[in-house]
Amino acid sequence: MLTNRRKRTQLRQLLVQGVRPVSVALESPLEVVAVLHDDRRDPSQWAREAVARAVGRGAEQYTLSAELLAELAEQEQDRPEVVLVVAQPADDLARLPAGPDLLAVVLDRPTSPGNVGSIARSVDAFGGSGLVVCGHACDPYEPRAVRASTGSALTVPTVRLGSPYEVLAWVEDLRSRLGWVQVVGTDEDGPVELADADLTAPTVVVTGNETRGLSAAWREICDVMVHIPITGTASSLNAANATSVVLYEASRQRRRA
Repeated sequence: MLTNRRKRTQLRQLLVQGVRPVSVALESPLEVVAVLHDDRRDPSQWAREAVARAVGRGAEQYTLSAELLAELAEQEQDRPEVVLVVAQPADDLARLPAGPDLLAVVLDRPTSPGNVGSIARSVDAFGGSGLVVCGHACDPYEPRAVRASTGSALTVPTVRLGSPYEVLAWVEDLRSRLGWVQVVGTDEDGPVELADADLTAPTVVVTGNETRGLSAAWREICDVMVHIPITGTASSLNAANATSVVLYEASRQRRRA
């Protein structure tokens, strides 16, 4: 599960490492399948409580050497005391809350687990409804993604889909119920400056691939294309940074409204 996406997919499980992600997982409704802890005789109070809570929720308990646990957690320093095995939630768009305050993010073929995790964290921070990872993309439950999210990957509804048209069908269904849902694409050459776009309506924000940007299919689907004005020598922002800026602007507009 640490290095093999196919195994994670077959088992429908993921590894959770780090104090905050483990604590978030134990607070969430996700199924905790197993808890791995080291064999030290003087575990911290947090580790004792985490193991007890996991076992209390029905998790299998395994004691490992500290060296093996550190290898599983990919930590050179600050060896972890506890690692969880958690069941992956279903890839079902119905998990995303869909109401007048909808603010969902779609990632078009992302390749960086760190970016996906950082975006999940921003969706969580700015009141987003959920995250959709679309197309041939990295795994949002890869350990690096979960760590980069600092636990938000476990609480933000995340769905993996193969095609933009699956997302479009969902959007059309929402439009039949909500009246209007806009799809906003991000592009450095977008004709509308971000601050001039009305993001108070139910909104789906689409961020393109880190190298190639949005696909032609997504460009056709988007109702409006926005750009973030920048200065200096940078030609564009990192995908995670750009998405965070858009989410902040949406949050700002909605607070004012």
